[in-house]
Amino acid sequence: MKLWYQSMSRSAAWGHYHPVLRRIIDGVKDAGTEVVVHGITQIGGVADQYRYLEYLESGEVMRNVVTAMDQGYDAFLIGNIADPGLRECREIANIPVLGLCETALHLASIMGASFSLVTLNEKFTARILENVDRAGLRGRLSGTARMQMDRILDLKEGFTDPDARTRILAQFQAAAAETVDRGAEVVIPAGGVAMALLADAGIHDAGRGAPILNGITSLIKMGEMAVRMNRLMGGRFTAKRLAYAPPGEDQIAEIRKHYGPVYPTVPGLT
Repeated sequence: MKLWYQSMSRSAAWGHYHPVLRRIIDGVKDAGTEVVVHGITQIGGVADQYRYLEYLESGEVMRNVVTAMDQGYDAFLIGNIADPGLRECREIANIPVLGLCETALHLASIMGASFSLVTLNEKFTARILENVDRAGLRGRLSGTARMQMDRILDLKEGFTDPDARTRILAQFQAAAAETVDRGAEVVIPAGGVAMALLADAGIHDAGRGAPILNGITSLIKMGEMAVRMNRLMGGRFTAKRLAYAPPGEDQIAEIRKHYGPVYPTVPGLT
């Protein structure tokens, strides 16, 4: 199978993050799985904790899901904790589309009766909590704690500077321990780059029996599962009624007249 992994980072701006991400993915994927990592290339890719910047970057994500279908990918994975464009991509695509945050939240709810989130900064926290509410899992959330990463690009130093890595990991572990003390059974690092640093350092334990759920690993393995389920279900993994339903054939000609060649899975596009 072939998976498109959509990072929301610009490779040239993030130093050694993408090589580490590549190593993590190669270490967890099945032997028969090909995972191609794509970063942001058109606009941004450095500060998507801000809503407007996330919005600007999401356009590339939605264009890329169409490209992924055209190129025969079996699933499209959005490797960003905000899940930018997730619902829109599901409306466009006829292949499974999974998001980093939603996938981690649901898997954490299987692993324990409650989970916590360790976010990167105060700005990001409210945005991630919206995803928890959208997933209907607020009742399983035991609490949040945050690191002090207002400029998330500073995380890249953790891949090359041992002192910076020690400081970043210590921040995370202190925040994680705080949430465990307040009752969390599973801890989710709420940031893809932080997940990569933790996985690269081999840190999977928040103490007192509480595992750290690494979302990158989860996204790859759940992506493989979604592809297999989609095949078993005859291509019906994603519901196409209501929430993720594209326009019908009775509307699509008029819509394309004004929007261009949108919704490639709806018949009538030449």
